[in-house]
This record gives sequence, structure tokens and C-alpha cells, in this order.
Amino acid sequence: MTVHMIRLCVGCDTIEDLLDWHRDDKGPWLLHTRMTPKRAAEMLDGGSIYRIFKGMILCRQRILAIRTTGEGVTARCELELDPQIIRVAPTPRRAFQGWRYLDPKDAPPDLADAADGEEIPSDLARQLREAGAW
Repeated sequence: MTVHMIRLCVGCDTIEDLLDWHRDDKGPWLLHTRMTPKRAAEMLDGGSIYRIFKGMILCRQRILAIRTTGEGVTARCELELDPQIIRVAPTPRRAFQGWRYLDPKDAPPDLADAADGEEIPSDLARQLREAGAW
């Protein structure tokens, strides 16, 4: 059964900021965490990392690999992520430390492209969601 990860995107206010951070990366992105997930096998079965920006889940990336590096007190987890950003319906989420598992039934749906091929701006989508219109 697939399970996802949810994590705050600290230091970025928008998806565009996140893309700027990684503009020089070639291939998959690497994300480091302190603890290796116990449910890593489930996350590798089609799981994604959902990112929270300023209290809203705005996007996700597929998880390609999960590795533990180092040993003992220096052990850390490294997640290899698909560089493709998939925007999702903006969904409010409170802040927390670290990361959490996210059940697929609780994950926000992916945003479909608008009829003219352009995506809805994230600020507009956030305002619509907060107003309960979306």
C-alpha cells in the first residue's frame, strides 16, 4: 500500500523559490532528513513528498529512492526526488517539525491544467481555497 510524506518547505515561500534553489541540479533532487522512514517500502510504491509553503500544501514530487547514509549518531536519510513538480489543490496544513506520513486518501488532488494550457497562479488558488470557493 502506498504512503506519502508531507514536509514543510522552510526558506521558500513559493514553488518558484523552490525551483530557483534547484535550478543548477542535474537529474534527481536530493532531500536530507534526520530519520529514515520505517515505512520506506510503502513510500517507494508510488509515494510522493507533499510540500507545505506558508501553511498550504501546494505541490508534490515523486519519491524515487530512499537511502540511509552514515552510521550511528551520524546516520541520516537521503530521499531522491523526481525533479518534476506536480501542483496540487492548495490545502491548508498546520506547521510541524520534521515530516509526517500522509495517507493517500488525505492527499490533495493534482491540479488539472486550465483549458488554455496555463496553470492557475498559486496565490489565486490559495485565496480560492481559503474562501471556500474551491
